[in-house]
Amino acid sequence: MSDDYRQMWKDLGLDLDAHDALLGVLGQGYQQVFLSQQDRPEGMAYFDFVMSEVHGLRIKELLDEKAAGRKIVGSYCVFVPEEIVLAANATLVGLCSGADFATEDVEKLLQRNTCALIKSSFGFKIGKVCPYLESADMIVGENTCDGKKKAYETLGTLVDNLYVMDLPQVKSENGNALLKAEYRRFKAAVEILTGVAVTTESLKLAIRTVNAKRAAIHRLSLLRKADPAPISGLDALLANQVFFYDNPARFTDSVNKICDELEKPIAAKQGVFPEKTPRILVSGCPQAVPNWKLPMIVETAGAVIVGEESCVGERGTRNLTDASGQTVDEMLDAIVDRYFKVDCAIFTPNPDRLAHIQQMVTDYNADGVIHYGLQFCQPYLMESIPVEKVLEEKNIPCLRIETDYSMEDVGQLTTRVEAFVEQLR
Repeated sequence: MSDDYRQMWKDLGLDLDAHDALLGVLGQGYQQVFLSQQDRPEGMAYFDFVMSEVHGLRIKELLDEKAAGRKIVGSYCVFVPEEIVLAANATLVGLCSGADFATEDVEKLLQRNTCALIKSSFGFKIGKVCPYLESADMIVGENTCDGKKKAYETLGTLVDNLYVMDLPQVKSENGNALLKAEYRRFKAAVEILTGVAVTTESLKLAIRTVNAKRAAIHRLSLLRKADPAPISGLDALLANQVFFYDNPARFTDSVNKICDELEKPIAAKQGVFPEKTPRILVSGCPQAVPNWKLPMIVETAGAVIVGEESCVGERGTRNLTDASGQTVDEMLDAIVDRYFKVDCAIFTPNPDRLAHIQQMVTDYNADGVIHYGLQFCQPYLMESIPVEKVLEEKNIPCLRIETDYSMEDVGQLTTRVEAFVEQLR
C-alpha cells in the first residue's frame, strides 16, 4: 500500500504506528493464507487488489464521496438495511471487528468474558486503527444480543454519531411490527443526516442495486455445489467479506465475472480441489476480515468449505427484496419482510435456522458441518447444541468449535479438524 495515504490516515485521527503494525500483520497473513493457494480463479485478482487497498484507495473513495456531499453510514450487522441508506444518497460500509486489538484497554471498559467480536469493534476504535469508523457520519448499532445492547451504551461515550436500532427477538406479528417501526425511524434518521428524502424512485433503484449484489454472491454460492469444487472456501469467504466494503455496482460486476470464469472448469469437471474431497459446511458466527483462522485450518487439513451458514455468508445474502411496490410504504414493507427472514440466533424460538442448515447440507452436498462459535457469544453457543443434535439425528457429522481471534489454539483446533476430516473420508 502506498505511503500516499499517510496524510489521509493522519487527518482521520488514526494512530499511524499502530495502523502500520495492523497493516503489516494483515498483509503478511493475506500472503500466507490467500496468495499461497494454487489454481485460484483469475478473477480473484480483483479481490486481492481490494484487500491491498482496503484501508487506502477505498477510504479515499469514501472521503471523495463525503467531499461531494454524500454521507457515509457504518454498521456492524446485516440487519441494517442498505436499501434505505442508498435511497437517501448515502453509502453503507461494514466496520472493523475481525481481530484482537488494544485488548488491555478494551478490558478497562468491557468485561474480559465479553464476546470477541464486540471487544474487537471496541479495540479498533480505542486503538484508532479503523479508517471506516473514523470516516463514518453515522455509526449504526443494533440491539441483537445482550452483549451488544449493553456495549453500545459504552460505545456511545467514545463516538458522537452513534445511532442504535432496536430489533425484535421473536418472529411474531409484534416482532414484525417492531422491525417495521424501527426501519421507518431509521429512514427518518438517515434523511435528516443526508438532507435527502427517500422517494419511490430512489428506493426502487436502491432495492434493485442491493438485489443485484446479493444475486451475484448467491450465484457464486450455487456454483460451489459442483464437485470438484471450483473455488476454495477461503476465496469464496473473501468475496462475502468484501461484500460489506466495496462499491455495490463494482462488486456485483466483479463477482459475476468470477462466476462466468468458474462455469468453464465446472463444465469440464475441473476444480481447485480433487473430486471427492471432503465437503464441509461452516455454520454459526460471522467471520469478518481478517478472521481467516478456521477456514485456513479446514482447507489445510484436506477438506473444502462449500458454504457458510453465516451473516458473512448465505444467511445474510440469500433473500432478495420484492421491488414491485409502487409507493415508499409498500417497498418499506417489502424490506421489512425480507430482513425478517434472517434467521439470526437472537430469535427465540429459531427453528428456521435449524431447517436452513439441513437444507444447505443437502444443497451443497456437504459431508459434514463445523459449527463455529466465538467465545462468549451466547446466542450461537447456546444454539450449537440443538444444531448438533438435529444433525446427528439425520446422521450428518458435526464438529462444534468454540474459539476467538487469537492464534493460541491453532494447534488444538488443527488436531480436532484433522480428526473430523479423517472421519468424513
